[in-house]
Amino acid sequence: MSLLTKRATVYFDPKLHRALRIKSAETSKSMSEMINNAIRESLSEDAEDLAAFDDRVGEPLVAFETYLKELKRDGKI
Repeated sequence: MSLLTKRATVYFDPKLHRALRIKSAETSKSMSEMINNAIRESLSEDAEDLAAFDDRVGEPLVAFETYLKELKRDGKI
């Protein structure tokens, strides 16, 4: 274990914990490695979403109700 790692107590649903243990055994990856990878992936997706929001900051806001009316008017729904 690296000196840069932090220890935490995490509580899992029993069935999720069992699935994680089984996958860990089948993939020869530690549960910690799989959890870290899943969290890293989730945070990366969040970063991508935030970047997309930043890219679209100048776009005009359109209310959902207004957009639905436009779709109906244009025969799309």
